[in-house]
Amino acid sequence: MVAATPHDWKHRPKLLIAWLPLAVLLCGAAGLRNVLQPWVFMWALAFCIYCGLKWLSWWQARDGIPHTVARSAGYLLAWPGMDAESFLRSGARVPPPATREWLAALGKTILGGVLFWGVARRVPGVPLVQGWLGMGGLILVLHFGSFHLLALGWQRLGVDARPIMRAPLRSSSLSEFWGQRWNLGFRQLSYDFIFRPLRGPLGAGFASFLVFVLSGLIHELVISMPARGGYGLPTAYFVMQGLGVAVERSRAGRQCGLGKGVRGWLFMAACTAGPAFWLFHPPFVLRVIRPFMEAVHAL
Repeated sequence: MVAATPHDWKHRPKLLIAWLPLAVLLCGAAGLRNVLQPWVFMWALAFCIYCGLKWLSWWQARDGIPHTVARSAGYLLAWPGMDAESFLRSGARVPPPATREWLAALGKTILGGVLFWGVARRVPGVPLVQGWLGMGGLILVLHFGSFHLLALGWQRLGVDARPIMRAPLRSSSLSEFWGQRWNLGFRQLSYDFIFRPLRGPLGAGFASFLVFVLSGLIHELVISMPARGGYGLPTAYFVMQGLGVAVERSRAGRQCGLGKGVRGWLFMAACTAGPAFWLFHPPFVLRVIRPFMEAVHAL
Protein backbone atom coordinates (compact mmCIF):
# COMPACT_ATOMS: atom_id res chain seq x y z
CA MET A 1 0.00 0.00 0.00
CA VAL A 2 1.32 3.44 -0.94
CA ALA A 3 1.42 5.92 1.92
CA ALA A 4 -0.56 9.12 1.55
CA THR A 5 1.56 12.11 0.62
CA PRO A 6 1.28 15.55 2.29
CA HIS A 7 -0.38 16.74 -0.91
CA ASP A 8 -3.08 14.03 -0.55
CA TRP A 9 -3.75 14.95 3.09
CA LYS A 10 -3.91 18.63 2.20
CA HIS A 11 -6.77 18.04 -0.23
CA ARG A 12 -8.78 15.54 1.83
CA PRO A 13 -10.69 18.21 3.80
CA LYS A 14 -11.76 19.84 0.52
CA LEU A 15 -12.90 16.49 -0.85
CA LEU A 16 -14.86 15.87 2.34
CA ILE A 17 -16.60 19.23 2.08
CA ALA A 18 -17.39 18.56 -1.56
CA TRP A 19 -18.95 15.11 -1.07
CA LEU A 20 -20.31 15.27 2.48
CA PRO A 21 -23.56 17.15 1.68
CA LEU A 22 -24.56 14.51 -0.87
CA ALA A 23 -23.96 11.68 1.59
CA VAL A 24 -25.76 13.43 4.46
CA LEU A 25 -28.75 14.39 2.33
CA LEU A 26 -29.10 10.89 0.91
CA CYS A 27 -28.92 9.25 4.32
CA GLY A 28 -31.44 11.72 5.71
CA ALA A 29 -33.87 11.13 2.87
CA ALA A 30 -33.47 7.35 3.03
CA GLY A 31 -34.38 7.44 6.71
CA LEU A 32 -37.79 8.85 5.80
CA ARG A 33 -38.74 5.97 3.52
CA ASN A 34 -41.24 4.45 5.94
CA VAL A 35 -42.62 7.83 6.98
CA LEU A 36 -43.40 9.56 3.69
CA GLN A 37 -45.83 8.57 1.00
CA PRO A 38 -44.04 6.94 -1.97
CA TRP A 39 -44.46 9.95 -4.27
CA VAL A 40 -43.28 12.36 -1.57
CA PHE A 41 -40.32 10.10 -0.87
CA MET A 42 -39.47 10.07 -4.58
CA TRP A 43 -39.39 13.86 -4.78
CA ALA A 44 -37.39 14.05 -1.52
CA LEU A 45 -34.77 11.65 -2.86
CA ALA A 46 -34.57 13.44 -6.20
CA PHE A 47 -34.22 16.81 -4.49
CA CYS A 48 -31.50 15.58 -2.12
CA ILE A 49 -29.49 14.01 -4.95
CA TYR A 50 -29.90 17.17 -6.99
CA CYS A 51 -28.77 19.45 -4.13
CA GLY A 52 -25.79 17.26 -3.30
CA LEU A 53 -24.61 17.09 -6.90
CA LYS A 54 -25.27 20.78 -7.40
CA TRP A 55 -23.01 21.63 -4.47
CA LEU A 56 -20.38 19.22 -5.77
CA SER A 57 -20.29 20.83 -9.21
CA TRP A 58 -20.11 24.35 -7.73
CA TRP A 59 -17.42 23.40 -5.23
CA GLN A 60 -15.21 22.04 -7.99
CA ALA A 61 -15.51 25.17 -10.15
CA ARG A 62 -15.65 27.92 -7.53
CA ASP A 63 -11.91 28.65 -7.20
CA GLY A 64 -10.93 28.32 -10.83
CA ILE A 65 -13.30 30.92 -12.25
CA PRO A 66 -13.57 34.53 -11.00
CA HIS A 67 -17.21 35.27 -10.29
CA THR A 68 -19.51 37.25 -8.06
CA VAL A 69 -21.46 36.04 -5.06
CA ALA A 70 -24.66 36.84 -6.96
CA ARG A 71 -23.58 34.56 -9.82
CA SER A 72 -22.91 31.71 -7.37
CA ALA A 73 -26.28 32.25 -5.73
CA GLY A 74 -27.98 32.18 -9.11
CA TYR A 75 -26.25 28.94 -10.03
CA LEU A 76 -27.04 27.23 -6.73
CA LEU A 77 -30.59 28.46 -6.28
CA ALA A 78 -32.05 29.35 -9.66
CA TRP A 79 -30.55 27.12 -12.33
CA PRO A 80 -31.05 23.32 -12.68
CA GLY A 81 -28.03 22.73 -14.93
CA MET A 82 -24.71 21.35 -13.68
CA ASP A 83 -22.19 23.14 -15.92
CA ALA A 84 -20.87 25.44 -13.22
CA GLU A 85 -17.89 26.66 -15.23
CA SER A 86 -19.99 28.04 -18.09
CA PHE A 87 -22.58 29.58 -15.77
CA LEU A 88 -20.12 31.25 -13.40
CA ARG A 89 -17.80 32.61 -16.06
CA SER A 90 -18.32 36.34 -16.60
CA GLY A 91 -17.61 38.12 -19.86
CA ALA A 92 -18.93 35.39 -22.13
CA ARG A 93 -20.62 36.69 -25.24
CA VAL A 94 -24.13 35.29 -25.03
CA PRO A 95 -26.49 36.49 -27.77
CA PRO A 96 -30.04 37.28 -26.65
CA PRO A 97 -32.40 34.41 -27.43
CA ALA A 98 -34.63 34.73 -30.47
CA THR A 99 -38.40 35.11 -30.13
CA ARG A 100 -38.96 31.68 -31.70
CA GLU A 101 -36.97 30.08 -28.87
CA TRP A 102 -39.23 31.71 -26.27
CA LEU A 103 -42.30 30.54 -28.16
CA ALA A 104 -40.95 27.00 -28.50
CA ALA A 105 -40.14 26.75 -24.79
CA LEU A 106 -43.53 28.17 -23.84
CA GLY A 107 -45.27 25.80 -26.24
CA LYS A 108 -43.58 22.75 -24.71
CA THR A 109 -44.57 23.91 -21.23
CA ILE A 110 -48.21 24.35 -22.26
CA LEU A 111 -48.29 21.02 -24.12
CA GLY A 112 -46.91 19.26 -21.07
CA GLY A 113 -49.51 20.88 -18.84
CA VAL A 114 -52.29 19.80 -21.20
CA LEU A 115 -51.04 16.20 -21.17
CA PHE A 116 -50.60 16.15 -17.40
CA TRP A 117 -53.76 17.93 -16.25
CA GLY A 118 -56.03 17.40 -19.25
CA VAL A 119 -55.39 14.38 -21.45
CA ALA A 120 -54.35 11.80 -18.86
CA ARG A 121 -57.63 11.98 -16.93
CA ARG A 122 -59.59 11.40 -20.14
CA VAL A 123 -58.17 7.91 -20.67
CA PRO A 124 -60.57 5.89 -18.51
CA GLY A 125 -59.90 2.39 -17.30
CA VAL A 126 -56.20 2.19 -18.22
CA PRO A 127 -54.24 3.30 -15.13
CA LEU A 128 -50.83 2.48 -16.63
CA VAL A 129 -51.50 4.59 -19.73
CA GLN A 130 -52.78 7.45 -17.56
CA GLY A 131 -49.57 7.34 -15.56
CA TRP A 132 -47.37 7.26 -18.64
CA LEU A 133 -49.20 10.20 -20.21
CA GLY A 134 -48.92 12.17 -16.99
CA MET A 135 -45.25 11.37 -16.67
CA GLY A 136 -44.60 12.45 -20.25
CA GLY A 137 -46.47 15.68 -19.60
CA LEU A 138 -44.46 16.33 -16.44
CA ILE A 139 -41.17 15.84 -18.29
CA LEU A 140 -42.33 18.30 -20.94
CA VAL A 141 -43.38 20.86 -18.33
CA LEU A 142 -40.11 20.65 -16.41
CA HIS A 143 -37.15 19.48 -18.47
CA PHE A 144 -38.23 20.62 -21.91
CA GLY A 145 -40.37 23.62 -21.05
CA SER A 146 -39.77 25.42 -17.76
CA PHE A 147 -36.05 24.69 -17.65
CA HIS A 148 -35.73 25.93 -21.23
CA LEU A 149 -37.55 29.15 -20.31
CA LEU A 150 -35.22 29.57 -17.35
CA ALA A 151 -32.18 29.09 -19.60
CA LEU A 152 -33.47 31.74 -21.98
CA GLY A 153 -34.02 34.12 -19.07
CA TRP A 154 -30.43 33.70 -17.92
CA GLN A 155 -29.17 34.10 -21.48
CA ARG A 156 -31.11 37.34 -21.72
CA LEU A 157 -29.05 38.51 -18.72
CA GLY A 158 -25.82 37.53 -20.43
CA VAL A 159 -25.25 34.26 -18.57
CA ASP A 160 -24.11 31.18 -20.50
CA ALA A 161 -26.90 28.91 -19.28
CA ARG A 162 -27.36 26.13 -21.79
CA PRO A 163 -30.66 24.21 -21.93
CA ILE A 164 -30.31 20.75 -20.42
CA MET A 165 -32.40 19.24 -23.25
CA ARG A 166 -31.20 19.94 -26.79
CA ALA A 167 -33.79 18.51 -29.18
CA PRO A 168 -33.00 14.82 -28.47
CA LEU A 169 -35.26 13.63 -31.31
CA ARG A 170 -32.80 15.19 -33.74
CA SER A 171 -30.09 12.77 -32.66
CA SER A 172 -28.63 10.73 -35.50
CA SER A 173 -26.98 8.23 -33.17
CA LEU A 174 -27.31 6.76 -29.69
CA SER A 175 -24.01 8.40 -28.69
CA GLU A 176 -25.28 11.80 -29.77
CA PHE A 177 -28.54 11.28 -27.87
CA TRP A 178 -26.85 10.58 -24.53
CA GLY A 179 -23.72 12.65 -25.00
CA GLN A 180 -24.99 15.85 -26.60
CA ARG A 181 -28.75 16.15 -26.31
CA TRP A 182 -30.41 14.38 -23.34
CA ASN A 183 -30.16 15.72 -19.78
CA LEU A 184 -26.89 17.57 -20.25
CA GLY A 185 -26.79 18.36 -16.55
CA PHE A 186 -26.09 14.73 -15.63
CA ARG A 187 -23.90 14.33 -18.70
CA GLN A 188 -21.64 17.12 -17.46
CA LEU A 189 -21.35 15.63 -13.99
CA SER A 190 -20.68 12.12 -15.25
CA TYR A 191 -18.00 13.42 -17.59
CA ASP A 192 -16.25 15.46 -14.89
CA PHE A 193 -16.38 12.93 -12.05
CA ILE A 194 -16.49 9.50 -13.74
CA PHE A 195 -15.51 9.46 -17.40
CA ARG A 196 -12.57 11.86 -17.34
CA PRO A 197 -10.82 10.36 -14.25
CA LEU A 198 -11.32 6.76 -15.48
CA ARG A 199 -10.64 7.25 -19.17
CA GLY A 200 -6.88 7.04 -18.69
CA PRO A 201 -6.57 3.90 -16.54
CA LEU A 202 -9.58 2.01 -17.94
CA GLY A 203 -9.97 3.30 -21.47
CA ALA A 204 -12.75 5.42 -22.96
CA GLY A 205 -15.05 2.51 -23.77
CA PHE A 206 -15.14 0.99 -20.29
CA ALA A 207 -15.31 4.41 -18.60
CA SER A 208 -18.32 5.27 -20.76
CA PHE A 209 -19.98 1.98 -19.85
CA LEU A 210 -19.48 2.67 -16.13
CA VAL A 211 -21.23 6.02 -16.56
CA PHE A 212 -24.32 4.16 -17.78
CA VAL A 213 -24.13 1.68 -14.89
CA LEU A 214 -23.96 4.52 -12.34
CA SER A 215 -26.88 6.24 -14.02
CA GLY A 216 -28.86 3.03 -13.64
CA LEU A 217 -28.07 2.84 -9.94
CA ILE A 218 -29.12 6.45 -9.40
CA HIS A 219 -32.42 5.77 -11.15
CA GLU A 220 -32.89 2.70 -8.96
CA LEU A 221 -32.76 5.05 -5.96
CA VAL A 222 -35.28 7.52 -7.35
CA ILE A 223 -37.59 5.09 -9.16
CA SER A 224 -37.46 1.55 -7.74
CA MET A 225 -36.81 2.42 -4.10
CA PRO A 226 -39.91 4.64 -3.68
CA ALA A 227 -42.00 2.13 -5.66
CA ARG A 228 -40.68 -0.80 -3.61
CA GLY A 229 -40.57 -2.86 -6.78
CA GLY A 230 -39.08 -3.16 -10.24
CA TYR A 231 -35.60 -3.50 -8.78
CA GLY A 232 -32.92 -3.99 -11.41
CA LEU A 233 -34.98 -2.79 -14.36
CA PRO A 234 -33.62 0.80 -14.49
CA THR A 235 -30.08 -0.56 -14.22
CA ALA A 236 -30.81 -3.07 -16.99
CA TYR A 237 -32.11 -0.20 -19.13
CA PHE A 238 -28.91 1.80 -18.80
CA VAL A 239 -26.70 -1.26 -19.21
CA MET A 240 -28.50 -1.78 -22.51
CA GLN A 241 -27.74 1.83 -23.46
CA GLY A 242 -24.06 1.28 -22.71
CA LEU A 243 -24.03 -1.90 -24.78
CA GLY A 244 -25.86 -0.08 -27.57
CA VAL A 245 -23.22 2.64 -27.66
CA ALA A 246 -20.51 -0.03 -27.76
CA VAL A 247 -22.22 -1.78 -30.68
CA GLU A 248 -22.72 1.50 -32.49
CA ARG A 249 -19.01 2.35 -32.20
CA SER A 250 -17.82 -1.14 -33.12
CA ARG A 251 -16.50 -1.96 -36.58
CA ALA A 252 -19.68 -3.85 -37.42
CA GLY A 253 -21.79 -0.96 -36.17
CA ARG A 254 -19.89 1.53 -38.30
CA GLN A 255 -20.19 -0.72 -41.33
CA CYS A 256 -23.95 -0.93 -40.79
CA GLY A 257 -24.19 2.86 -40.46
CA LEU A 258 -25.59 2.80 -36.92
CA GLY A 259 -23.87 6.06 -36.01
CA LYS A 260 -25.40 8.37 -38.59
CA GLY A 261 -28.33 9.09 -40.86
CA VAL A 262 -31.65 7.27 -40.84
CA ARG A 263 -30.18 4.00 -39.61
CA GLY A 264 -28.52 5.81 -36.75
CA TRP A 265 -31.78 7.49 -35.80
CA LEU A 266 -33.72 4.20 -35.95
CA PHE A 267 -31.10 2.45 -33.83
CA MET A 268 -31.21 5.31 -31.31
CA ALA A 269 -35.02 5.22 -31.15
CA ALA A 270 -35.10 1.44 -30.75
CA CYS A 271 -32.54 1.48 -27.93
CA THR A 272 -34.02 4.39 -25.97
CA ALA A 273 -37.77 4.02 -26.50
CA GLY A 274 -38.07 0.26 -26.98
CA PRO A 275 -37.17 -0.77 -23.41
CA ALA A 276 -38.43 2.43 -21.76
CA PHE A 277 -40.84 0.38 -19.62
CA TRP A 278 -37.76 -1.03 -17.88
CA LEU A 279 -36.82 2.48 -16.79
CA PHE A 280 -40.30 3.71 -15.82
CA HIS A 281 -41.65 0.33 -14.84
CA PRO A 282 -45.25 -0.42 -13.82
CA PRO A 283 -44.61 -0.43 -10.03
CA PHE A 284 -43.24 3.10 -10.30
CA VAL A 285 -46.04 4.35 -12.54
CA LEU A 286 -48.83 2.79 -10.48
CA ARG A 287 -47.47 3.32 -6.95
CA VAL A 288 -45.67 6.65 -7.32
CA ILE A 289 -46.71 8.60 -10.41
CA ARG A 290 -50.46 8.00 -10.26
CA PRO A 291 -50.76 8.87 -6.55
CA PHE A 292 -48.74 12.02 -7.23
CA MET A 293 -51.09 12.94 -10.05
CA GLU A 294 -54.07 12.39 -7.77
CA ALA A 295 -52.48 14.58 -5.10
CA VAL A 296 -52.10 17.49 -7.53
CA HIS A 297 -55.60 16.89 -9.00
CA ALA A 298 -54.34 15.70 -12.39
CA LEU A 299 -56.53 12.57 -11.99
